[in-house]
Amino acid sequence: MLLRASAGQASYPAANSGGTPAYAAISVSPGDLMMDRIAYSCGRFAVETSGLRPLAIPAWPEFSRVVEDCRR
Repeated sequence: MLLRASAGQASYPAANSGGTPAYAAISVSPGDLMMDRIAYSCGRFAVETSGLRPLAIPAWPEFSRVVEDCRR
């Protein structure tokens, strides 16, 4: 899975969640630089997975708050 933000991009191995409904999931540590890139992105960030259409997701302030809370 590829995450893109205005300040850069990073690739992560994705796996089937095994949940119902099934979905692709990645694990990212709270200190990962990509979390800051997304938090301070200019408007949107993208999630790309092979075989699926890319998603453009708004970089709302809530994302920054979640990252900040996970780092505490």
